[in-house]
Amino acid sequence: MLSSWHDYFMTVGAGAAALTGLVFVAMTLHLEEITKDPVHRHRARTILTGLIAVFIRCSLVLMGGQNAQAVAVELIVVLVVVEAILYSSIRQAAGSADRGVLLRTLGSFACLVLEQAGAVVLFFGGAWGLYAVGLGMMSSFVFMVTGAWLLLVGVGSRETAVVRSG
Repeated sequence: MLSSWHDYFMTVGAGAAALTGLVFVAMTLHLEEITKDPVHRHRARTILTGLIAVFIRCSLVLMGGQNAQAVAVELIVVLVVVEAILYSSIRQAAGSADRGVLLRTLGSFACLVLEQAGAVVLFFGGAWGLYAVGLGMMSSFVFMVTGAWLLLVGVGSRETAVVRSG
């Protein structure tokens, strides 16, 4: 059952690793602006955490010799850690965040919960739980990639405003 998902998790894991590197470099180039703003820090923290966690989940699924229950437990543990980081991050940024940031965070959280539900189904023998895991994982990419874009646009517009006023 898990072997039929090999190519999917290889592709998604490799994509997450590549995007993590690109986003990390882009953030490093604007580190000062990101660290000054709580919403930018929230976006940076959750985007990197999300991408790294996708890579980790894909890698864990691809480890040989595991049964469905072991994979499900690994997925659930990683997802709980990501959810805790996401919750902590939005609490820190909530005072400065607009409604859109809060809604995007809820959307990201919903993707994680969908994956977790799929992992629970997988744990109890329902192979179709991997479809929920895959759907949640791919849906979270939408939030991570667009969040990275919004972060860089936000940093860029702030840097442009500073240059114009200076």
